Amino acid sequence: MPEKEMVIDVPWDAEAKLLSRPNRFLGVVDITSISGSSTDIQEEKVHIHDPGRLEDLLYAGNALLLKKAANTNRKTGWDVIAAKAEDGWVLINSAFHRKIAEWAIRNEVYPFFEGLDSVAAEQKFGESRLDFLLGKSDTKIWVEVKGCTLIDDRKAIFPDAPTLRGKRHIEELIKAVKGGDEALLLVLVFRPNAQCFAPNKAIDPDLAAVFRDAIAAGVKVCPLVFSYEGREIIYRGRIPLCDEWK
Repeated sequence: MPEKEMVIDVPWDAEAKLLSRPNRFLGVVDITSISGSSTDIQEEKVHIHDPGRLEDLLYAGNALLLKKAANTNRKTGWDVIAAKAEDGWVLINSAFHRKIAEWAIRNEVYPFFEGLDSVAAEQKFGESRLDFLLGKSDTKIWVEVKGCTLIDDRKAIFPDAPTLRGKRHIEELIKAVKGGDEALLLVLVFRPNAQCFAPNKAIDPDLAAVFRDAIAAGVKVCPLVFSYEGREIIYRGRIPLCDEWK
């Protein structure tokens, strides 16, 4: 991988331990320190900005990093930013995916991103809104962004829960290619130990089948690895598809 490059700042305000996760978007934590200083333990409700299961990261007793919510009228006063894993802190807040993807496009980390004439976010295609529509000369390039936080034996795998929405997005990319455009699945991998990327066939065989169809149709896949160090997202480089998916 190339030398590490700083992508964006992602500040946090407190450290905590997860007590429970009553639903996908709600956690209950004990806050153990604020701004690096120990504090009397406070039990708080926190917002989880990621729809995945995250079972390897969000389990009782695991350490989390939190950011104080700007909106004081919210039911939850904190946002979860990252969770502790064996390979470091893992970003689990999908609100930052757009900025990270924009950085990747702007810094031309993939050939599709070179020499662009236009970049438009959240563009409608078929029954979906895809994350980006890129323009280059007379070519349209549709880009869908997915975040990946699950790793198995150094393989980054997506998704960690069945996702009809994710499957539909890949199907739209296939339609784009068949209609004469270009299409790219941009995968943001937040596990720095990952050495290759693959769809999670065990969890979502339907998505895995569509993923294989997409590759056959000419949809490109670009997995990029990032780490969360201190308060910064760091770009670590591109990884290939795992051998069985090439």
